[in-house]
Amino acid sequence: MRRLVEKFSSSSPSPTATADGGTVHVEVDGHVHGLSREQADALRDELENALTGREEFLNTACERRLDGSFVVERRGADSAGHRKVFESFDEVARLFDRLPAEFTADDLSATGLTGGRRHMVLWFLVEHPEFACSLASRQPLTAAKDEGGA
Repeated sequence: MRRLVEKFSSSSPSPTATADGGTVHVEVDGHVHGLSREQADALRDELENALTGREEFLNTACERRLDGSFVVERRGADSAGHRKVFESFDEVARLFDRLPAEFTADDLSATGLTGGRRHMVLWFLVEHPEFACSLASRQPLTAAKDEGGA
């Protein structure tokens, strides 16, 4: 099932699915896969989890929402003041790409982040495995992009 999810995620822009009795036919890149209704339900759940998952790290957490937005928040926080909603994960990646090789929370102010959200996003960039950077200093809070790229 996971292999079909991986294939589905890198497929042409318009995979299709049709039902025929107890079988669901999913067409991906010209290949038709017949699934039982139970397998189709499991695939739907796996796709939803892949598209809308939540990850938690030491200080931060993130959530991919069904509408495509991406939320970065302080782990365990329950108020909107400890959360930043981005249009997408790609927006966070573009933000990271624009930052200098070594950056502080103040550098994130230039992107429109204010207050504690700057520190939260910096911690998120350090903790998330997609971003090649590490904590350089706690005072002032500073991250450094790892050598070899972003």
